[in-house]
Amino acid sequence: MNRIFSILLMLFTVVVTSQNKQILYGFDNIPQTLLLNPGAKTNYKYHVGVPLLSGISVQANMSGFTIADLFRNDNVDFNTKLDNVLNQLDNNDYIALNTQVEIINAGYQMNDKDYLSVGFYTEVDVFSIIPRDFLELLRDGNAPNLNRSFLFSRFSTKADVLGVLHAGISRKINERFTAGVRLKIYSGSLNVLTNDNQGSFTTRLGTNGIYEHTLSGLDLAGYSSGFYGSDNEFDIEVSDVLSKTFLGPNLGLGIDIGFTYQMDEQTEFSASLLDIGFINYSDLLRNGTVTGDYVFSGIEFQYDGSNPNYWQDLNDDISASVPRSENKESYSVMRPMKFNAALHHYFGKSRREESCSDISYHSYYDNAVGAQLYSVIRPIGPQFAFTGFYQRKFSEKLSSRVTYTVDDFSYTNFGIGISAHIWKVNLYGAVDNIFNLSDIADANSASVQFGINILFK
Repeated sequence: MNRIFSILLMLFTVVVTSQNKQILYGFDNIPQTLLLNPGAKTNYKYHVGVPLLSGISVQANMSGFTIADLFRNDNVDFNTKLDNVLNQLDNNDYIALNTQVEIINAGYQMNDKDYLSVGFYTEVDVFSIIPRDFLELLRDGNAPNLNRSFLFSRFSTKADVLGVLHAGISRKINERFTAGVRLKIYSGSLNVLTNDNQGSFTTRLGTNGIYEHTLSGLDLAGYSSGFYGSDNEFDIEVSDVLSKTFLGPNLGLGIDIGFTYQMDEQTEFSASLLDIGFINYSDLLRNGTVTGDYVFSGIEFQYDGSNPNYWQDLNDDISASVPRSENKESYSVMRPMKFNAALHHYFGKSRREESCSDISYHSYYDNAVGAQLYSVIRPIGPQFAFTGFYQRKFSEKLSSRVTYTVDDFSYTNFGIGISAHIWKVNLYGAVDNIFNLSDIADANSASVQFGINILFK
């Protein structure tokens, strides 16, 4: 029975979803780079994204184990695999999933200095700490864990389904410096949140019974929006979820800022700070709290039938010591703020372009190398990723980028991105962790982005 509960809880954490797009950041003037840095440079008069196809990204990450560790067909007993996974986890392991789908994306060169871009996209973003300690408790029971305190702070999950309506402007301040800002209106459709929980559970040898179980300093809170109807019954309609992503009842505001600085003819530095904002949830709420302390030493069963209500008496006793309550109060959730910084160095002058008079500052160069730092703020603190890359321009119509990324999930993450221009159509695609594509279940991370835009230069 303990193993069944362990499996169910682990699968729950797997189902619930980083946002690092290191291949696309600053790559080949793709319009979507403006969403990663509103101060990116552009070299086209205007662009229009193909609706629903201009920007699609899916990223799934898990630290500590892989799907193959549990389900690989290697004739090893599943219980043994589960034991191995739990033994290799630590308290900082987590699971994250992010998906984005652009509905609309367009931009227009207003004058010699300003480029305006607008759009709307939907996003799913979920983050969950893996509660290793409690999984071990469910697997092993109390006896092997005497005097061990299990901390409820290890329960931390945040999930959002939302839409983002945005408008940004990139301004060329001078020949070296370009800055930009993007305003966002968030519209939350679904949210579940539990974080900053306090308290512990401990089992000791008892004096009145075999064991004494103690709940100490409990202060737990969970929040949800969009999952339950007015009658507190679970009720989700896909049409309602989608409709609320566009200026629905749960609104919030955010801002992106960024810049690009040309240090010299061949070296460029850029940085951005994204999703500085929040969403206020006020629709279809169901929140709950649990507080208090409780010591349980067992039940004295009366075999003569004189106390047939001992289960109800126990429930009443726990409820009195550890009160539970529900409310429908509105609450606000901060967006996971993200930071990007990158250094590009261009080299390899192309002779075929030296006679051209209408080229951008780095179009002379067919190659670039660089590094990027990425960080996102999560409930357990900031998470970091460091990327080195090589970029190659084969022609004016075709460019590629190869990356190597070190993060919480892998030290062997190689990725590749390609951008092609056919007539006025730009097609791009990017894939991470390419050496694990043949066995994606054995990867700690996977990421895919692609899109189609129409560019007018």
